[in-house]
Amino acid sequence: MQKYWGLIFILLLSFSCKESGKTTVEKQSLEIASIEVLEKPIVKHFGFNLEEFEVQLDTIKNGDSFGKLMMDHKVDYPKIAKITEEYRDTFDVRKIRVGKPYVILKSKDTTATAQVFIYENDPINYTVVDLRDSVKAYKEKKQVKYLEKEVSGVITTNLSESLLEQGIDYMVTHNLANVYAWTIDFSMLQKGDRFKVIYKEKFINDSIYAGSEQIEAAYFEHNGKPIYAFAYENDSLKSIVDYFDDEANNLRRTFLRMPVEFGRLSSRYNLKRRIRYYGNKIRPHKGTDYAAPVGTPIMATADGTVTESTRRGGNGKYVKIRHNGTYSTQYLHMKKQKVKRGEFVRQGDVIGWVGMTGNTSGPHVCYRFWKNGRQVDPLREELPKAEPLAETLQPEYFSYISPLKEQLDCIAYPEIQEEEDIQATDLASLTE
Repeated sequence: MQKYWGLIFILLLSFSCKESGKTTVEKQSLEIASIEVLEKPIVKHFGFNLEEFEVQLDTIKNGDSFGKLMMDHKVDYPKIAKITEEYRDTFDVRKIRVGKPYVILKSKDTTATAQVFIYENDPINYTVVDLRDSVKAYKEKKQVKYLEKEVSGVITTNLSESLLEQGIDYMVTHNLANVYAWTIDFSMLQKGDRFKVIYKEKFINDSIYAGSEQIEAAYFEHNGKPIYAFAYENDSLKSIVDYFDDEANNLRRTFLRMPVEFGRLSSRYNLKRRIRYYGNKIRPHKGTDYAAPVGTPIMATADGTVTESTRRGGNGKYVKIRHNGTYSTQYLHMKKQKVKRGEFVRQGDVIGWVGMTGNTSGPHVCYRFWKNGRQVDPLREELPKAEPLAETLQPEYFSYISPLKEQLDCIAYPEIQEEEDIQATDLASLTE
Protein backbone atom coordinates (compact mmCIF):
# COMPACT_ATOMS: atom_id res chain seq x y z
CA MET A 1 0.00 0.00 0.00
CA GLN A 2 2.87 2.34 0.82
CA LYS A 3 4.32 1.67 -2.65
CA TYR A 4 1.06 2.89 -4.26
CA TRP A 5 1.02 6.10 -2.21
CA GLY A 6 4.64 6.74 -3.15
CA LEU A 7 3.82 6.31 -6.85
CA ILE A 8 0.91 8.77 -6.60
CA PHE A 9 3.13 11.35 -4.88
CA ILE A 10 5.81 11.03 -7.62
CA LEU A 11 3.17 11.53 -10.36
CA LEU A 12 1.77 14.68 -8.67
CA LEU A 13 5.26 16.08 -8.19
CA SER A 14 6.10 15.38 -11.82
CA PHE A 15 2.95 17.24 -13.04
CA SER A 16 3.71 20.21 -10.80
CA CYS A 17 7.25 20.39 -12.10
CA LYS A 18 6.02 20.35 -15.70
CA GLU A 19 3.77 23.36 -14.96
CA SER A 20 6.49 25.29 -13.21
CA GLY A 21 9.00 24.31 -15.85
CA LYS A 22 7.19 26.05 -18.70
CA THR A 23 9.30 28.54 -20.57
CA THR A 24 8.79 32.32 -20.29
CA VAL A 25 7.58 32.43 -23.88
CA GLU A 26 4.90 29.82 -23.15
CA LYS A 27 3.69 31.77 -20.12
CA GLN A 28 3.54 35.05 -22.09
CA SER A 29 1.54 33.24 -24.80
CA LEU A 30 -1.00 32.17 -22.22
CA GLU A 31 -1.20 35.71 -20.77
CA ILE A 32 -1.63 37.29 -24.21
CA ALA A 33 -4.37 34.81 -25.00
CA SER A 34 -6.25 35.90 -21.91
CA ILE A 35 -6.14 39.65 -22.72
CA GLU A 36 -9.51 41.03 -23.81
CA VAL A 37 -9.42 43.00 -27.03
CA LEU A 38 -11.01 46.45 -26.37
CA GLU A 39 -12.94 48.19 -29.12
CA LYS A 40 -12.20 51.83 -29.93
CA PRO A 41 -14.83 54.00 -28.15
CA ILE A 42 -17.29 55.79 -30.39
CA VAL A 43 -16.99 59.56 -30.05
CA LYS A 44 -20.13 61.46 -30.99
CA HIS A 45 -20.51 65.09 -32.03
CA PHE A 46 -23.98 66.68 -32.24
CA GLY A 47 -25.26 63.17 -31.41
CA PHE A 48 -23.69 61.55 -34.52
CA ASN A 49 -20.69 59.30 -35.08
CA LEU A 50 -18.84 61.45 -37.60
CA GLU A 51 -16.76 58.49 -38.81
CA GLU A 52 -19.88 57.20 -40.57
CA PHE A 53 -20.08 60.30 -42.79
CA GLU A 54 -18.11 62.61 -45.00
CA VAL A 55 -18.03 65.80 -42.96
CA GLN A 56 -18.17 69.35 -44.36
CA LEU A 57 -17.70 72.33 -42.02
CA ASP A 58 -18.51 75.83 -43.29
CA THR A 59 -20.29 79.10 -42.53
CA ILE A 60 -23.29 80.75 -44.16
CA LYS A 61 -22.14 83.16 -46.87
CA ASN A 62 -23.82 85.94 -48.81
CA GLY A 63 -26.26 84.39 -51.27
CA ASP A 64 -26.59 81.13 -49.34
CA SER A 65 -30.01 79.77 -48.48
CA PHE A 66 -31.09 76.47 -47.00
CA GLY A 67 -32.67 75.42 -50.29
CA LYS A 68 -29.55 76.27 -52.31
CA LEU A 69 -27.23 74.46 -49.91
CA MET A 70 -29.39 71.34 -49.97
CA MET A 71 -29.81 71.36 -53.76
CA ASP A 72 -26.02 71.72 -54.11
CA HIS A 73 -25.67 68.58 -51.99
CA LYS A 74 -28.18 66.50 -54.00
CA VAL A 75 -31.12 66.60 -51.60
CA ASP A 76 -34.50 65.96 -53.29
CA TYR A 77 -36.79 68.99 -53.50
CA PRO A 78 -39.74 67.29 -51.67
CA LYS A 79 -37.51 66.90 -48.60
CA ILE A 80 -36.47 70.54 -48.75
CA ALA A 81 -40.12 71.59 -49.11
CA LYS A 82 -41.17 69.44 -46.15
CA ILE A 83 -38.59 71.06 -43.83
CA THR A 84 -39.51 74.52 -45.09
CA GLU A 85 -43.27 74.07 -44.67
CA GLU A 86 -43.74 71.64 -41.77
CA TYR A 87 -40.87 72.55 -39.43
CA ARG A 88 -40.98 76.34 -39.52
CA ASP A 89 -41.42 76.59 -35.73
CA THR A 90 -38.30 74.47 -35.20
CA PHE A 91 -36.15 75.72 -38.07
CA ASP A 92 -37.25 78.82 -39.96
CA VAL A 93 -35.10 78.62 -43.09
CA ARG A 94 -35.68 82.35 -43.72
CA LYS A 95 -33.73 83.25 -40.59
CA ILE A 96 -30.37 81.65 -41.29
CA ARG A 97 -27.72 84.37 -40.94
CA VAL A 98 -24.47 85.12 -42.75
CA GLY A 99 -21.48 84.05 -40.66
CA LYS A 100 -23.27 81.30 -38.72
CA PRO A 101 -21.37 77.96 -38.79
CA TYR A 102 -22.98 74.79 -40.08
CA VAL A 103 -22.08 71.13 -40.60
CA ILE A 104 -23.21 68.85 -43.45
CA LEU A 105 -22.88 65.11 -42.94
CA LYS A 106 -22.74 63.39 -46.34
CA SER A 107 -22.99 59.74 -47.33
CA LYS A 108 -19.66 57.99 -47.92
CA ASP A 109 -20.75 56.49 -51.22
CA THR A 110 -20.10 57.99 -54.64
CA THR A 111 -23.24 60.17 -54.51
CA ALA A 112 -22.02 62.11 -51.41
CA THR A 113 -25.64 63.14 -50.70
CA ALA A 114 -26.34 65.29 -47.64
CA GLN A 115 -27.77 63.11 -44.85
CA VAL A 116 -27.81 65.63 -42.01
CA PHE A 117 -27.63 69.44 -41.84
CA ILE A 118 -26.61 71.01 -38.49
CA TYR A 119 -27.06 74.77 -38.03
CA GLU A 120 -25.31 76.36 -35.04
CA ASN A 121 -27.66 79.04 -33.68
CA ASP A 122 -25.07 80.13 -31.10
CA PRO A 123 -22.08 78.53 -29.30
CA ILE A 124 -24.44 76.31 -27.26
CA ASN A 125 -27.71 75.80 -29.20
CA TYR A 126 -27.95 74.07 -32.55
CA THR A 127 -30.65 72.74 -34.89
CA VAL A 128 -30.47 69.34 -36.57
CA VAL A 129 -32.20 68.67 -39.91
CA ASP A 130 -32.17 64.90 -40.45
CA LEU A 131 -32.74 64.18 -44.13
CA ARG A 132 -32.56 60.39 -43.92
CA ASP A 133 -35.73 58.37 -44.46
CA SER A 134 -38.56 60.39 -42.89
CA VAL A 135 -37.34 63.96 -42.73
CA LYS A 136 -37.35 65.73 -39.34
CA ALA A 137 -35.86 68.71 -37.54
CA TYR A 138 -35.17 69.26 -33.85
CA LYS A 139 -33.23 71.53 -31.50
CA GLU A 140 -30.40 70.42 -29.20
CA LYS A 141 -27.78 71.90 -26.85
CA LYS A 142 -24.12 71.14 -26.40
CA GLN A 143 -23.01 69.94 -23.00
CA VAL A 144 -22.10 72.99 -20.93
CA LYS A 145 -20.00 73.24 -17.78
CA TYR A 146 -20.75 76.08 -15.36
CA LEU A 147 -18.02 77.60 -13.19
CA GLU A 148 -18.76 80.10 -10.45
CA LYS A 149 -16.89 83.39 -10.71
CA GLU A 150 -16.29 86.15 -8.17
CA VAL A 151 -15.41 89.66 -9.34
CA SER A 152 -14.84 92.92 -7.51
CA GLY A 153 -13.73 96.40 -8.49
CA VAL A 154 -13.22 99.99 -7.44
CA ILE A 155 -14.40 102.74 -9.77
CA THR A 156 -11.60 104.99 -11.02
CA THR A 157 -13.18 106.12 -14.30
CA ASN A 158 -16.31 104.08 -15.09
CA LEU A 159 -17.85 100.66 -14.54
CA SER A 160 -16.95 99.27 -17.98
CA GLU A 161 -13.24 100.01 -17.60
CA SER A 162 -13.17 98.61 -14.07
CA LEU A 163 -14.35 95.23 -15.41
CA LEU A 164 -12.61 95.23 -18.81
CA GLU A 165 -9.24 95.86 -17.13
CA GLN A 166 -9.71 92.47 -15.46
CA GLY A 167 -10.58 90.76 -18.75
CA ILE A 168 -14.24 90.32 -17.74
CA ASP A 169 -16.90 89.74 -20.40
CA TYR A 170 -18.74 92.99 -21.27
CA MET A 171 -22.06 91.22 -20.64
CA VAL A 172 -21.23 91.22 -16.92
CA THR A 173 -21.11 95.03 -17.08
CA HIS A 174 -24.40 95.05 -18.96
CA ASN A 175 -26.05 92.69 -16.47
CA LEU A 176 -24.76 94.60 -13.44
CA ALA A 177 -26.11 97.84 -14.91
CA ASN A 178 -29.50 96.15 -15.38
CA VAL A 179 -29.57 94.91 -11.78
CA TYR A 180 -29.06 98.43 -10.41
CA ALA A 181 -30.74 100.34 -13.23
CA TRP A 182 -33.56 101.50 -10.94
CA THR A 183 -31.45 102.47 -7.93
CA ILE A 184 -28.16 103.87 -9.31
CA ASP A 185 -27.63 106.53 -11.96
CA PHE A 186 -24.56 105.13 -13.72
CA SER A 187 -23.83 108.50 -15.31
CA MET A 188 -23.18 109.83 -11.78
CA LEU A 189 -20.76 107.19 -10.45
CA GLN A 190 -18.09 108.56 -8.15
CA LYS A 191 -14.40 107.69 -7.95
CA GLY A 192 -14.11 105.22 -5.09
CA ASP A 193 -17.52 103.59 -5.62
CA ARG A 194 -17.02 99.84 -5.48
CA PHE A 195 -18.76 96.58 -6.26
CA LYS A 196 -18.68 92.79 -5.89
CA VAL A 197 -20.38 90.24 -8.14
CA ILE A 198 -21.09 86.50 -8.11
CA TYR A 199 -22.09 84.84 -11.38
CA LYS A 200 -21.36 81.75 -13.49
CA GLU A 201 -19.31 81.39 -16.67
CA LYS A 202 -20.22 78.79 -19.31
CA PHE A 203 -17.70 76.50 -21.02
CA ILE A 204 -18.14 73.98 -23.84
CA ASN A 205 -15.85 70.93 -23.74
CA ASP A 206 -14.34 72.33 -20.52
CA SER A 207 -12.28 74.91 -22.41
CA ILE A 208 -14.32 76.93 -24.93
CA TYR A 209 -15.78 80.04 -23.28
CA ALA A 210 -19.49 80.41 -24.07
CA GLY A 211 -20.50 83.55 -22.16
CA SER A 212 -21.81 84.38 -18.72
CA GLU A 213 -25.05 83.67 -16.89
CA GLN A 214 -27.20 86.25 -15.14
CA ILE A 215 -25.82 87.70 -11.92
CA GLU A 216 -26.70 85.63 -8.83
CA ALA A 217 -25.67 88.14 -6.17
CA ALA A 218 -24.06 91.58 -6.09
CA TYR A 219 -23.00 94.40 -3.80
CA PHE A 220 -22.61 98.01 -4.94
CA GLU A 221 -21.42 100.85 -2.73
CA HIS A 222 -22.38 104.19 -4.29
CA ASN A 223 -21.65 107.47 -2.50
CA GLY A 224 -21.00 105.45 0.64
CA LYS A 225 -24.42 103.74 0.49
CA PRO A 226 -24.28 99.92 0.29
CA ILE A 227 -26.88 98.11 -1.83
CA TYR A 228 -27.08 94.33 -1.92
CA ALA A 229 -28.83 92.50 -4.75
CA PHE A 230 -29.92 88.85 -4.85
CA ALA A 231 -31.69 87.13 -7.75
CA TYR A 232 -34.80 85.35 -6.50
CA GLU A 233 -37.80 83.75 -8.20
CA ASN A 234 -40.76 85.49 -6.60
CA ASP A 235 -43.36 83.89 -8.88
CA SER A 236 -42.68 80.23 -9.62
CA LEU A 237 -45.77 79.88 -11.83
CA LYS A 238 -44.60 82.61 -14.21
CA SER A 239 -40.85 81.98 -13.60
CA ILE A 240 -40.36 85.67 -12.78
CA VAL A 241 -36.97 86.47 -11.26
CA ASP A 242 -36.39 89.85 -9.62
CA TYR A 243 -33.54 91.30 -7.59
CA PHE A 244 -34.11 92.04 -3.91
CA ASP A 245 -31.87 93.64 -1.29
CA ASP A 246 -30.86 92.19 2.08
CA GLU A 247 -34.18 93.35 3.58
CA ALA A 248 -36.34 91.73 0.84
CA ASN A 249 -37.09 95.08 -0.87
CA ASN A 250 -37.48 94.87 -4.63
CA LEU A 251 -34.71 96.83 -6.41
CA ARG A 252 -36.93 97.34 -9.42
CA ARG A 253 -38.85 100.58 -9.84
CA THR A 254 -41.70 101.45 -12.13
CA PHE A 255 -39.23 103.56 -14.17
CA LEU A 256 -35.58 103.15 -15.10
CA ARG A 257 -33.36 106.01 -13.96
CA MET A 258 -32.11 106.71 -17.49
CA PRO A 259 -32.96 105.58 -21.03
CA VAL A 260 -29.37 104.69 -22.06
CA GLU A 261 -27.10 102.34 -20.16
CA PHE A 262 -23.91 104.37 -19.90
CA GLY A 263 -24.84 107.81 -21.17
CA ARG A 264 -23.29 110.90 -19.60
CA LEU A 265 -25.67 113.37 -17.96
CA SER A 266 -24.90 116.45 -20.07
CA SER A 267 -27.77 118.80 -19.24
CA ARG A 268 -30.37 118.69 -16.48
CA TYR A 269 -33.98 119.83 -16.39
CA ASN A 270 -33.72 123.61 -15.83
CA LEU A 271 -36.55 126.12 -16.25
CA LYS A 272 -34.16 129.09 -15.81
CA ARG A 273 -31.43 128.04 -18.20
CA ARG A 274 -29.78 130.89 -20.12
CA ILE A 275 -28.32 130.18 -23.56
CA ARG A 276 -25.57 132.39 -25.01
CA TYR A 277 -26.61 131.50 -28.58
CA TYR A 278 -29.98 133.20 -27.93
CA GLY A 279 -28.46 136.35 -26.42
CA ASN A 280 -28.19 134.88 -22.93
CA LYS A 281 -31.96 134.84 -22.69
CA ILE A 282 -33.83 132.39 -20.53
CA ARG A 283 -34.84 129.34 -22.54
CA PRO A 284 -36.36 126.67 -20.25
CA HIS A 285 -34.96 123.19 -20.73
CA LYS A 286 -37.68 120.72 -19.79
CA GLY A 287 -35.69 117.62 -20.67
CA THR A 288 -32.77 115.70 -19.20
CA ASP A 289 -29.98 115.16 -21.71
CA TYR A 290 -27.76 112.09 -21.81
CA ALA A 291 -24.81 112.30 -24.19
CA ALA A 292 -23.89 109.03 -25.91
CA PRO A 293 -22.35 107.97 -29.23
CA VAL A 294 -24.54 107.91 -32.32
CA GLY A 295 -26.21 104.51 -32.57
CA THR A 296 -26.40 103.85 -28.81
CA PRO A 297 -29.64 101.95 -28.05
CA ILE A 298 -32.39 104.00 -26.33
CA MET A 299 -34.61 102.02 -23.95
CA ALA A 300 -38.18 102.50 -22.81
CA THR A 301 -37.92 103.39 -19.12
CA ALA A 302 -41.24 101.68 -18.29
CA ASP A 303 -43.98 99.53 -19.83
CA GLY A 304 -46.42 101.45 -22.00
CA THR A 305 -48.00 102.16 -25.38
CA VAL A 306 -46.30 104.25 -28.07
CA THR A 307 -48.49 107.30 -28.75
CA GLU A 308 -46.08 109.07 -31.15
CA SER A 309 -43.20 107.93 -33.34
CA THR A 310 -42.50 110.70 -35.80
CA ARG A 311 -40.27 113.67 -36.70
CA ARG A 312 -41.14 117.23 -35.82
CA GLY A 313 -39.16 120.51 -35.79
CA GLY A 314 -36.37 120.87 -33.24
CA ASN A 315 -37.30 117.58 -31.61
CA GLY A 316 -36.07 115.68 -34.64
CA LYS A 317 -37.04 112.03 -34.70
CA TYR A 318 -38.66 111.04 -31.41
CA VAL A 319 -40.87 108.54 -29.60
CA LYS A 320 -43.47 109.26 -26.92
CA ILE A 321 -44.87 106.56 -24.64
CA ARG A 322 -47.96 106.63 -22.41
CA HIS A 323 -47.34 104.44 -19.36
CA ASN A 324 -50.61 104.96 -17.47
CA GLY A 325 -53.04 107.74 -16.60
CA THR A 326 -50.33 109.63 -14.72
CA TYR A 327 -47.00 109.19 -16.53
CA SER A 328 -45.67 109.58 -20.08
CA THR A 329 -42.10 109.80 -21.41
CA GLN A 330 -40.54 111.22 -24.55
CA TYR A 331 -37.19 110.50 -26.27
CA LEU A 332 -35.85 113.13 -28.70
CA HIS A 333 -33.15 113.54 -31.42
CA MET A 334 -33.10 109.89 -32.46
CA LYS A 335 -31.11 108.66 -35.41
CA LYS A 336 -33.90 106.20 -36.10
CA GLN A 337 -37.01 104.88 -34.32
CA LYS A 338 -37.55 101.15 -33.83
CA VAL A 339 -41.22 101.25 -32.76
CA LYS A 340 -44.46 102.47 -34.30
CA ARG A 341 -47.50 104.24 -32.93
CA GLY A 342 -49.87 101.89 -31.09
CA GLU A 343 -47.14 99.38 -30.27
CA PHE A 344 -46.86 98.12 -26.67
CA VAL A 345 -43.32 98.12 -25.26
CA ARG A 346 -41.81 96.64 -22.12
CA GLN A 347 -39.40 98.31 -19.76
CA GLY A 348 -35.87 97.99 -21.19
CA ASP A 349 -37.02 97.39 -24.79
CA VAL A 350 -34.95 99.23 -27.40
CA ILE A 351 -37.20 101.85 -29.03
CA GLY A 352 -34.60 103.68 -31.14
CA TRP A 353 -30.99 104.83 -31.38
CA VAL A 354 -29.13 107.99 -30.32
CA GLY A 355 -28.71 110.49 -33.13
CA MET A 356 -28.46 114.21 -33.92
CA THR A 357 -31.77 114.99 -35.63
CA GLY A 358 -33.51 118.30 -34.88
CA ASN A 359 -31.83 121.12 -32.91
CA THR A 360 -28.79 119.57 -31.28
CA SER A 361 -25.09 120.38 -31.07
CA GLY A 362 -24.02 116.80 -30.41
CA PRO A 363 -25.26 113.21 -30.18
CA HIS A 364 -27.54 112.71 -27.18
CA VAL A 365 -31.06 111.73 -26.16
CA CYS A 366 -33.27 114.39 -24.59
CA TYR A 367 -35.41 112.49 -22.09
CA ARG A 368 -38.68 114.21 -21.13
CA PHE A 369 -40.85 113.05 -18.26
CA TRP A 370 -44.54 113.92 -18.03
CA LYS A 371 -46.64 113.66 -14.87
CA ASN A 372 -50.36 114.46 -15.05
CA GLY A 373 -49.79 116.20 -18.40
CA ARG A 374 -46.97 118.45 -17.10
CA GLN A 375 -43.24 118.05 -17.74
CA VAL A 376 -41.25 117.50 -14.53
CA ASP A 377 -37.66 116.66 -13.54
CA PRO A 378 -37.35 112.83 -13.47
CA LEU A 379 -34.25 113.03 -11.26
CA ARG A 380 -36.25 114.78 -8.53
CA GLU A 381 -39.28 112.51 -8.77
CA GLU A 382 -39.74 109.85 -6.10
CA LEU A 383 -40.39 107.02 -8.51
CA PRO A 384 -42.84 104.40 -7.24
CA LYS A 385 -41.22 101.13 -6.14
CA ALA A 386 -42.24 97.65 -7.15
CA GLU A 387 -43.90 95.47 -4.54
CA PRO A 388 -41.51 93.93 -1.96
CA LEU A 389 -41.19 90.18 -1.65
CA ALA A 390 -44.35 88.62 -0.20
CA GLU A 391 -44.11 88.03 3.54
CA THR A 392 -44.88 84.33 3.09
CA LEU A 393 -41.74 83.97 0.93
CA GLN A 394 -39.40 86.01 3.13
CA PRO A 395 -38.28 83.29 5.63
CA GLU A 396 -37.16 81.06 2.75
CA TYR A 397 -35.58 84.06 1.01
CA PHE A 398 -33.50 85.10 4.04
CA SER A 399 -32.33 81.52 4.45
CA TYR A 400 -31.35 81.43 0.76
CA ILE A 401 -29.37 84.70 0.73
CA SER A 402 -27.54 84.15 4.04
CA PRO A 403 -24.60 82.17 2.57
CA LEU A 404 -24.50 84.41 -0.52
CA LYS A 405 -24.28 87.55 1.62
CA GLU A 406 -21.47 86.00 3.65
CA GLN A 407 -19.68 85.07 0.42
CA LEU A 408 -20.01 88.64 -0.93
CA ASP A 409 -18.69 90.09 2.32
CA CYS A 410 -15.60 87.88 2.10
CA ILE A 411 -14.66 88.94 -1.47
CA ALA A 412 -11.63 91.24 -1.38
CA TYR A 413 -11.30 94.37 -3.51
CA PRO A 414 -8.37 94.71 -5.94
CA GLU A 415 -5.60 97.01 -4.79
CA ILE A 416 -5.82 100.38 -6.52
CA GLN A 417 -2.58 102.30 -6.85
CA GLU A 418 -3.20 105.97 -6.17
CA GLU A 419 -2.19 108.51 -8.83
CA GLU A 420 0.46 110.06 -6.53
CA ASP A 421 2.03 106.62 -6.00
CA ILE A 422 2.03 105.99 -9.76
CA GLN A 423 3.79 109.31 -10.40
CA ALA A 424 6.34 108.55 -7.68
CA THR A 425 6.98 105.11 -9.20
CA ASP A 426 7.42 106.60 -12.68
CA LEU A 427 9.82 109.25 -11.30
CA ALA A 428 11.86 106.59 -9.48
CA SER A 429 12.14 104.51 -12.65
CA LEU A 430 13.42 107.57 -14.55
CA THR A 431 16.12 108.32 -12.00
CA GLU A 432 17.47 104.76 -11.88
